[in-house]
Amino acid sequence: MTAVSLKQKLRHKIDLKTKPLGTLGVLEELALQIGLIQNTETPEISKPTIVVFAGDHGIAKKGQVNPFPQEVTAQMVYNFVQGGAAINVFSITNAIELNIVDSGVNHDFEPHLDIIDAKIAFGTNNYQDQPAMTLAQCEDALNKADDIISKIQSEGCNTIGFGEMGISNTSSAALLMAHFTGIPIAECVGSGTGLNDEGIHKKIQILSEVYKKYNPKTPEEALATFGGFEIAMLCAAILKAAALNMIIIIDGFIVTAALLAAHAINPNVLKHCVFAHSSNEQGHEKMLHALNAKPLLSLGLRLGEGTGAALAIPLIRAAVNFLNNMASFESAGVSTESENA
Repeated sequence: MTAVSLKQKLRHKIDLKTKPLGTLGVLEELALQIGLIQNTETPEISKPTIVVFAGDHGIAKKGQVNPFPQEVTAQMVYNFVQGGAAINVFSITNAIELNIVDSGVNHDFEPHLDIIDAKIAFGTNNYQDQPAMTLAQCEDALNKADDIISKIQSEGCNTIGFGEMGISNTSSAALLMAHFTGIPIAECVGSGTGLNDEGIHKKIQILSEVYKKYNPKTPEEALATFGGFEIAMLCAAILKAAALNMIIIIDGFIVTAALLAAHAINPNVLKHCVFAHSSNEQGHEKMLHALNAKPLLSLGLRLGEGTGAALAIPLIRAAVNFLNNMASFESAGVSTESENA
């Protein structure tokens, strides 16, 4: 079946449900998108999973752009493993599998912990002095993420959301946003984990100097220059999930920055992406606008961790379930038009 004919069949199926045309709004568009991703009139959501990639950033050691110390990254990974974070609560609430990946945290985790070990190094370099990582390290990160997503998909998952943890990763995301969109740094930088106005101003100054220092020529070079190991892995994870025809749930500012890189490598990834929410982090709405993306939710979130993605999954399930289970006018014996029409 061609994409055009499938789209027509899905639209016809949606329109004949027992409701006035268009009255399920965004859920109708979501059902259509998921049907097209899975190339079927009867899509399904199987083993929805969120993967949280964690990594440390060299710039965080100076404490110039981050109100919290770098050690918080490792502390939060322990919190994820112990089930105490918001993403744990939301994943349990919505019956979502959760995977935590050590992409490059500046800490040695005990091998018995429920953490996927994909560590590239103990944090990136400080891009004030040199690129965040070498191209070889970036390639290693991309390959490791590729393998992680392949394994998750092989275990039955067809719907995947992404989250992150990494003190100072909003700085990397702002630099990547400026690189891929051309938006000035000042409009890309936000408060992160809670900077005040003075702190934001200082962050803008520092990141503006970093941005002027480099001129990366490829998306991979941009990731290596400005990114974190967790952001590079997010980029590769998005690309691999799209290649495997999965539904991809995009979370907030950091994950969308990784998507900008993935989109620069392969624009077709957008067809697979559902945008969970509009973050309150400065710059995220501009990112979404650059991608012509319409988020499902606007809840004032800016926590990260994949929390927005976890909250969006019930809506994705609802879209698929109404498409498959809601009666049509014919099956329900409901008239489709007034006798006086």
